[in-house]
Amino acid sequence: MITIDRASRITVDVEDGSFEAHVSWPTDDGGSAPAVIVLQEIFGVNAFVRGACDWLAANGFIAAAPDLFWRQSPGVELTEADRDQAVGLMQGLDQDRAVTDCAALIERLRAFPKCSGKVGALGYCLGGKIAYLMAARTSIDAAIAYYGVGIQSALGEADAVRAPLLLHIASQDTLCPPAAQEKIVRALAGNATARTETHRAGHAFARTGSAAYVETSADRANQHSLAFLAEHL
Repeated sequence: MITIDRASRITVDVEDGSFEAHVSWPTDDGGSAPAVIVLQEIFGVNAFVRGACDWLAANGFIAAAPDLFWRQSPGVELTEADRDQAVGLMQGLDQDRAVTDCAALIERLRAFPKCSGKVGALGYCLGGKIAYLMAARTSIDAAIAYYGVGIQSALGEADAVRAPLLLHIASQDTLCPPAAQEKIVRALAGNATARTETHRAGHAFARTGSAAYVETSADRANQHSLAFLAEHL
């Protein structure tokens, strides 16, 4: 991932408190830009997530990563070595509230003078499911999910998806096995706003710096994601 020095934090107020989001800004000050909400894996807004924000900023987007775990452990940053703690935080997350938090962040981003008014979402793992739910429940303009975990349990909302949606599915994903993948593809097949892409890789294939990283699959997915965002934002 690309590292840039144009980063900051913003605070978003919601009904029961406030949370922070890391923001990476495009280097081009020439005009407005669309925004993308980057949704974390189970490890919090860590170096990988901030790197994903920098990558999007380098490609002309305002990128904001909200702290989804702020009600449990604000500011937590974990690695794969902290998996037990990360799983506990994931299990304790109220995903409905997380979606509501992200809806508030959409409006916060749209109010930025430098924002074009268009806001997308791009999520990994846990964040992939949140991105899917945002496409069904919020005013997001486009959503992308990388190997979203648990989408197969929320297919009752497939017909409610109105925003353009791109799902990157990992064919060797043990957290979303083939039967679940088939259910997801079948449920979205009739929705003209949604499309799925399958990659020959396992879960977390786009997580740079990890043993799960598969460069060819990540590059392909990332290029398709940039094209998708450019088309819809």
